[in-house]
Amino acid sequence: MGEPRLVIAVGDCAINCGEFAGGYGVQGAVSDVVPVDLQVPGRPPRPDEIIAALRRVTGR
Repeated sequence: MGEPRLVIAVGDCAINCGEFAGGYGVQGAVSDVVPVDLQVPGRPPRPDEIIAALRRVTGR
C-alpha cells in the first residue's frame, strides 16, 4: 500500500482477539501481523470514540 497509510485496530477483538483468543482460526491481534498506528478499544467501540480517534490521528 502506498504512503501515507494508517493501520487502525478497531475493537477489542482486533486489539487482543477478545473472546476469539486461542481459536484455531485466529492468527492473533492485528499488531501481531502488521504494525498498528492507532487502537480504538471497545466491544464494540462507540461511533463517537472511533470518530474522535480518527480526528486525533488525522489532525482534522
